[in-house]
Amino acid sequence: MRMSLDASGKTLLRDAPHTAVMTDIQIFNAESVATPAGTYSHVARVPAGATLVVIAGQVAVGPDGALVGRGDFDAQCAQVFANLGAALVAAGGTWANVIQTMTFITRREDVARLRAWRTSEFPRLVPDGRYPPNTLLVVSGLADEEMLLEVQALAAI
Repeated sequence: MRMSLDASGKTLLRDAPHTAVMTDIQIFNAESVATPAGTYSHVARVPAGATLVVIAGQVAVGPDGALVGRGDFDAQCAQVFANLGAALVAAGGTWANVIQTMTFITRREDVARLRAWRTSEFPRLVPDGRYPPNTLLVVSGLADEEMLLEVQALAAI
């Protein structure tokens, strides 16, 4: 991957790396555990030799550095997951490489809205239906009080 710097010294991605999907990732649910209540699975198993990619929590900040969807949970979801997708591509992967996510929301009343957004959009992001394990936390706040959610991810490439 070739990288360059802009006039301010900010790193710019010139060429996205080759996208490689590790097909040996197993995502499943244990029979002895209740069926997931949403678009996630209980277990991801990754073979030795995979490269672990850690993606920091992404928030609803657009490429220009401005908060997207002020007060609009669905708009913030769209930007957060777009940011995660861009980070995956930059690391050489896709949503098929994601082995775990952790979601932080600031308002308990948004749990149903998050589930609805994921039910609507995850079939497009993860078309094979192998939804990665996810932990959902309701927290008192994020880096900016207007941010309503943050999602981090682990991927195996």
